[in-house]
Amino acid sequence: MSGELGRRLAVLGTLALLPLAVAAQTTYRCTGKDGKKYYGQSVPPQCAGVVVEQLSASGTVVKRIDPQASAGERAKKEAEEAERKKQALLAKEQARRDQALLATYSSEKDVEDMRRRALEDNQRLASQIETRISGLKERAAKGDASAGNELAMQEGLLDTKKKEAQAINAKYDDDRKRYRELTEARKK
Repeated sequence: MSGELGRRLAVLGTLALLPLAVAAQTTYRCTGKDGKKYYGQSVPPQCAGVVVEQLSASGTVVKRIDPQASAGERAKKEAEEAERKKQALLAKEQARRDQALLATYSSEKDVEDMRRRALEDNQRLASQIETRISGLKERAAKGDASAGNELAMQEGLLDTKKKEAQAINAKYDDDRKRYRELTEARKK
């Protein structure tokens, strides 16, 4: 029985060492700059600066190892990757905006209706400011010194409302144009 046990332990020991033997058979291969193929248990010196393939014991490629890039090449590659990520984020944001635009409007008429309402609100507030300005001018003409400061503030608000009207028109022009582009693209 002890002989049988010894043989089993020997077989188990051999099996335990098998992964190490397979790992020791890992081979590296490359095509050197001179065009010749080089093999080795470690990366051959002729493989410096070229792609190296790690081969399994059966000769299949396990992994490709890119050559070490120069600092400039690495920086360029990192910059390109950063730009690619930036463009992907911009594309994702544009897709989100497009989806929101299509969910907000069901036709170009809806865009124009929203513009009209926004401009009406803006004009209503501008008219209220103009009324206050005319009242402040009357008070200032009668000698009310405190009306001058408030008049300047109200005139500033009126200028802001006029600029907002331009911004409203620009926004809805852009929305209408993009809505048209998106709906025409869907038709194709």
